[in-house]
Amino acid sequence: MKISPRQADLQQLMHLRLFHNVAASNLSQLLNSFCVCELEAGEVLLSPFKRNQYLYLLLEGQLKIYLGSLDNQSVSTLEAGECAGEVSCLDNQTPCAYVVATTASIVLRLQRKALFDLFSQSPQLLQNLLELMCQRVRQSNQGILDSEQHANIDTLTGCFNRRWLEHVYTRESTRCAYNGQTLCMLMLDVDHFKAYNDKHGHLAGDYALCLVAHTLRQQLRPKDSMARYGGEEFVILLPGIDATEGRQIGLRLRESLEHVQSFYSPIGVLPGVTVSIGLAQMQPRDSLEGLIACADKALYQAKQQGRNCLCG
Repeated sequence: MKISPRQADLQQLMHLRLFHNVAASNLSQLLNSFCVCELEAGEVLLSPFKRNQYLYLLLEGQLKIYLGSLDNQSVSTLEAGECAGEVSCLDNQTPCAYVVATTASIVLRLQRKALFDLFSQSPQLLQNLLELMCQRVRQSNQGILDSEQHANIDTLTGCFNRRWLEHVYTRESTRCAYNGQTLCMLMLDVDHFKAYNDKHGHLAGDYALCLVAHTLRQQLRPKDSMARYGGEEFVILLPGIDATEGRQIGLRLRESLEHVQSFYSPIGVLPGVTVSIGLAQMQPRDSLEGLIACADKALYQAKQQGRNCLCG
């Protein structure tokens, strides 16, 4: 990092979000405390291996934030007007992330002591910094949520995936057992899916799976859970439903797909598909693997009986 001969400009500071509504008289006292620094593209400004004593304000250029390793994808981008290093500057600890200049950049550097001195003179600055940090926390939480959702969702069909099924089964089976309720599982397999792919192409097969997912979701209650278990298999959890009710629901789902003789897709009109279904009701202390094994056995029976039917 190169120290620039440039001086901090009062008007420039007043336009930064951090100093919004901070009295010019307070800022003017800080001008000599700021240091203008130039960063080359690719230069590391902050590192988890080096204690930070400064707050940085980005005047020009762009900074990216990396967690864990510089080899990972960046988790956030800082543009002109934003600040970096505020947390490690305040708590006097090492930064929790790398901050790297994406392009040649110019930052203002403010020492920790000067920042604390200004806090005592300007409560507005403290409020601005707290608001900025709250925004960062919200963005971080949203990033965690988005990451979790992406990890739990099948990108093709939009259904939840096998990983998520393990989580939701633990929750729903525990709740149903506590309330003395039953829980049923439907395991569905698209009939003759390999032949469908061979005849119409794998892209057509993908659209057929999306059709199945969309059609089934429309028939389910909000508290029912559907996941793509793998390939052309789907699993549906029906909390509070016994085997008799589950059979009726399964038959309705099967019929809803059977009635779709053809459907429109981006590659043209495609023939519909049918499904075979296995039904199993949760028994006391049933694990997810045990319930799946029962549903899979019933599904095998449905296939043996000619497919496009339900067993269990």
